Amino acid sequence: MNKKKIFNDPVYGFITVPSDLIFDVIDHPYFQRLRRIKQLGLTEMVYPGALHTRFHHALGAMHLMNTALQTLRSKDNVISDAEYEASLIAILLHDVGHGPFSHALETAIFKEVHHEELSLHLMHMLNKEFNGRLSLAIQIFKGTYERNFFHQLVSSQLDVDRLDYLNRDSFYTGVYEGKIGADRIIKMLDVANDKLVVEEKGVYSIENFLVSRRLMYWQVYLHKTVISAENMVLRVVQRARQLLQQGITVPASPCLQFFLAADVSIKDFENDHTILQRFVNLDDHDIWSAIKEWASHPDVILSLLANSILNRRLFKVIISTRPIDQEMLLGISELVQEQFNIPEAEVKYLMIDGKISNNAYDAEGQTIDMLTKSGYVIDVAEASDLPNIRALGHKVEKYYVCYPKEVAH
Repeated sequence: MNKKKIFNDPVYGFITVPSDLIFDVIDHPYFQRLRRIKQLGLTEMVYPGALHTRFHHALGAMHLMNTALQTLRSKDNVISDAEYEASLIAILLHDVGHGPFSHALETAIFKEVHHEELSLHLMHMLNKEFNGRLSLAIQIFKGTYERNFFHQLVSSQLDVDRLDYLNRDSFYTGVYEGKIGADRIIKMLDVANDKLVVEEKGVYSIENFLVSRRLMYWQVYLHKTVISAENMVLRVVQRARQLLQQGITVPASPCLQFFLAADVSIKDFENDHTILQRFVNLDDHDIWSAIKEWASHPDVILSLLANSILNRRLFKVIISTRPIDQEMLLGISELVQEQFNIPEAEVKYLMIDGKISNNAYDAEGQTIDMLTKSGYVIDVAEASDLPNIRALGHKVEKYYVCYPKEVAH
């Protein structure tokens, strides 16, 4: 069988599959499931073009990893064929553990199970199927491999994951201000003291990357209407879970029923292989078909939320730079109780408040390092004429409250 396939990607053009093993990983049902999970959850409610999937993103990130490794090799960094292939597999599988609607439902379907933990668990399962051929990829993914710069390419302040999702999300939403010069950034990469560094002449590309990232957060990922839509989906699933656990019939696919009816932890995944099989059968379609069923459910809250999501009657959102006034929250709560005839304990499903934050560069976490012409390695924020980057490291927090528009306030 010919495994040297080519994907035609609208962002980068042709992406080649560089090895038989990588073809087999892409061809595996665990990976194919990513075709049925949207990259940006409910962002399509605001940007109708944002219909791309985790599958698109994983292939794009692999393509950028391929380019980055070629660049590093061209600068006399020794990278073995095994390290090369393992790095491509690590980035290809970095999101394989995402559940339906990506981040939006991470806390509603499972009990404190993060997608990174599930990705790693799935990688271990795949490693068994592939007779240990993914062991090095797993080490790189976890950051336990001795050559740390490989892990930095997969997960850091300047990884190929971010480079792809900013470019791709910008392309599909049409928010072109978010577009970054990924090719130029990658061409400026090098390794010094086993750390990933950017050559000094690439400093303005890094500044542009950080500005674009900040802008994409406010304009796309934390857009107020996206916050409303994603919180509504979170609440409708939480309501379905609460009703099911009270013994009330709530229609859903068998796999979704299972996760709503039980509090599943990562330990459960590790101890019971059938749970993983249920998880890999779960995708966006399970949630949408359930929401369509729930729209006619006798429970007032479940049906209201389901109908509102289906027909895009999204909650009103108020965003403030200061915490929302407690008296205002109390006033909205009373109006919601009166309007929908529900007890105070259930207001949390229809009045949702919280906090969002954005900092494009978190120097406390892990720095982006510049390699100066004189051979020194310095934090990009220390580059003398770029006060902007220091400013981008400042965390901005905003507060919000969402509630049905029928509530006059």
